Amino acid sequence: MKTLVLVLFVAVLSVVFAADKYTTKYDNIDLNQILKSDRLLKNYVNCLLDRGKCSPDGQELKNNLADALQTSCSKCSQRQKDGSRTIIRYLIKNKRDWWNELEAKYDPTGIYKNKYADELKAEGIVL
Repeated sequence: MKTLVLVLFVAVLSVVFAADKYTTKYDNIDLNQILKSDRLLKNYVNCLLDRGKCSPDGQELKNNLADALQTSCSKCSQRQKDGSRTIIRYLIKNKRDWWNELEAKYDPTGIYKNKYADELKAEGIVL
């Protein structure tokens, strides 16, 4: 009986701690390949803007984006944090219209723009 209780306790703890991080299942996606293809990138943007179907990884991003913004990506892996900076930098510099649409949907009041302005500026990203 004690063993069963211990196993259940460990299982519950595993679920609780797993919920503290986003899945790393999609961390090995080649972001550079996506950035080189307007078609692929536009599919992700359309997914996030509710204008198209989402791939499984796009849906995962969409499901977690608001939370990641609110929590300063506290549940992100380092690869996810680095990838988000890469994508943000690229969109602002090369696809400003898409960035503006995403910003209008996910940050209509500018709260995150203000929250992250210094951090982005330090990384050379000008909003």
